[in-house]
Formats: sequence, structure tokens, C-alpha cells
Amino acid sequence: MALLEIKFVPEAVLRRKAHKVVSFDGDFQNLVVSMIETMREAPGVGLAAPQIGESQRLIVVEYGDEEDEEAPKLLYVLANPEIVQHSEETEVGVEACLSVPELAGEVERWERIIIKGQNRRGQIVKYKAAGWLARIFQHEMDHLDGVLYTDRATRIWKPSPEEVEFIKD
Repeated sequence: MALLEIKFVPEAVLRRKAHKVVSFDGDFQNLVVSMIETMREAPGVGLAAPQIGESQRLIVVEYGDEEDEEAPKLLYVLANPEIVQHSEETEVGVEACLSVPELAGEVERWERIIIKGQNRRGQIVKYKAAGWLARIFQHEMDHLDGVLYTDRATRIWKPSPEEVEFIKD
């Protein structure tokens, strides 16, 4: 497939509510593969379709066990995702974004969530996520509603070169 151009603020597509995915045809499959390749090349742990200029409710996330860096990463492809349940507990964590380069921010997110959506073939799937994986899903799903992490951040700054290594996009 092809690497896609990541859109940066203030691109209008990043501020629009994305359209529901209704077709899981060959064009959609090609988009999924290209988004995965683009996310990996960036490198990032997640990518939402609006970030590459596509106003579709589609995210890809690839993340491994934060306690075991040797464990294989799991790849999630979710169309039309929605949070169907979340914990009462929240946690503040540091976030960055491929579409908002050179900045980081502290954002409060739910610690645990349950997400329902459709996989790349259109089948209904449900995932439980906690910790950083839950944070990544929430961050990417915000993109589908035109919300950037900077809208939710309680503090935003330009990280030092040393900090950049530890911030997950």
C-alpha cells in the first residue's frame, strides 16, 4: 500500500465529526492497510482516519503490554467505535499527537473502558482496555469527533529532547 500524509493543526478535517463507516469494501481495506503502515512509519501507537484527511470513523491502534516490552504488540482496527462503559476512576497522563507536533500535554482520561465497534470486516467486536491502552483508544476516538488532546489538556508544553523518548504518540 502507500504511506499517507498526516494532517497537522489547523487542518479543518481535524475539527470535524467524522462520518460513519458503511462500506467494508476493497477501498476500505486498502485504507486500513495504509493507515497501519503510516502509523508504524510515523512512528505512533494509534492513528485516526481524520489524521490522514479521511472523514471516517476509523482508528488503528497497536500497543503491547507496558510491563513487558518483549511481548508482541496487538493490532486493533476499529470502525465506528464507541465507549459503552467506563470506570469512575480517572488518571492524568502525558499525551502527544502526530497531528500536533512538538507539544505534549497532561490529560485526564478514564482508567478503564469497554469499547464496541466493527473490525475491518464489519463484524461487531468489543474490547476491554485499561491503563495506556485505554488512554490511546480515548485519544484516537476523540479525533473522530474533532477533539484534540490539547482541548482536554490541563497543561501543555514543548518537551525537551529527553522527554520526547518517553512520550507515546
